[in-house]
Amino acid sequence: MNDFIAARSQMALSLGFHIIFSCIGMVMPIFMAISHYKYLKTGDEIYKGITKAWSMGIAILFATGAVSGTMLSFELGLLWPKFMKHAGPIFGMPFSLEGTAFFVEAIALGFYLYGWKKLNPWFHWFTGLLVGISGLASGILVVSANAWMNSPAGFDYINGKYLNIDPIKAMFNDAWFSQALHMIIAAFVATGFAIAGIHALMILKRKNIKFHSRAFKIAAISASIAAILQPISGDISAKDITQRQPEKLAAMEAHFKTDSASALIIGGIPDVKNEKVKFAVKIPGFLSFLAHGNFKTPVKGLSDFPKNDRPPVSITHYSFQIMVFLGVILMILGFIYLIGIIRKKQWVNNKYLLKFFVIATPLGYIALEAGWTVTEVGRQPWIIYKVMKTADAVTPMPGIAYSFYLFTAIFISLSLIVAFLIYRQIKMVPKLYDPTDKNYILNKK
Repeated sequence: MNDFIAARSQMALSLGFHIIFSCIGMVMPIFMAISHYKYLKTGDEIYKGITKAWSMGIAILFATGAVSGTMLSFELGLLWPKFMKHAGPIFGMPFSLEGTAFFVEAIALGFYLYGWKKLNPWFHWFTGLLVGISGLASGILVVSANAWMNSPAGFDYINGKYLNIDPIKAMFNDAWFSQALHMIIAAFVATGFAIAGIHALMILKRKNIKFHSRAFKIAAISASIAAILQPISGDISAKDITQRQPEKLAAMEAHFKTDSASALIIGGIPDVKNEKVKFAVKIPGFLSFLAHGNFKTPVKGLSDFPKNDRPPVSITHYSFQIMVFLGVILMILGFIYLIGIIRKKQWVNNKYLLKFFVIATPLGYIALEAGWTVTEVGRQPWIIYKVMKTADAVTPMPGIAYSFYLFTAIFISLSLIVAFLIYRQIKMVPKLYDPTDKNYILNKK
């Protein structure tokens, strides 16, 4: 493994690991605040138990996310020094604001965890809500920085120099809204279905049924609504990419030849050498419609771009197909569940629906990782689109492969430790609220 591939692999591993905890940090505090609100309004101790259980999980995952996020900050400077030298002064504002949001989140979480019976109940609830708001702000700001890499703005690039820097324009670049919207909704989908799936499993095992049923409902409703909204944000993103990064769209669809009434490709195996797709289902005109709003406008094919500027087609295409396929599955599950909540109450407790949620537990995060693969690999060979190539930004320091192996071992270790701690928290659920309460349900069989 050469140093360039090692650096890219290490960054991909770090981002892929950290993004899971970032999403949990954005979404779980919102779920916690909803449960806490229900407890304050009803006095039901089960909601208090759910709130405490989720808050303990958030504390564990927040600490892990802080570690992986700190590692990422160092990696940006160590692995990509030329990138940070020029890009840092331009898009440093969203990163610095993200740091502020992170500190607010940490302080609010501290108040929340140790504020039971010490703070005014509603102020205590507000500190928990503030954890979620700060987490969402952090996510939007980081995505804004990434969007700048896809749509650089806020500077003039003249004779190899970055002049007339405008940090505000850089932060609110053309891509930030579509990427942030898509990311936030994806975070709710992935985290919501993961949490709902865990509680669905506990219901199927007949453990603390009332506890897990109420927790499941909060997560499932949020995830279902988000899954139904996600195609709207996806359409906004697709139209945005059509205008800004047409070669990325072409790679996503393995669309090699420019033609009128461009077909939408479902599945298929790209044959890059011969510039065609095997075994694909093609819907004539539909790619034109999704990209331009009508069925006849041509969509640029990869053959219109220099070969050295084309993204890796196979990885981008397969990742896009995985993301869309899983997104459709979760959207269907969300529709079924919401129909059950509104019209078909008997569906809600159906064991097959609960099993479907259990199966869906990892699907949102798989789709999320696939989506980020599309975003990052689809931008290649550029680290700053049309300004700086990734190969020109990598560190000249040798031995990056050994660093990649070390970081891989660290992330595997962290994953095992976090899995153990979360498993222990799930086992502790019966101890989190008063067993003498009439609502306390524990099936000991």
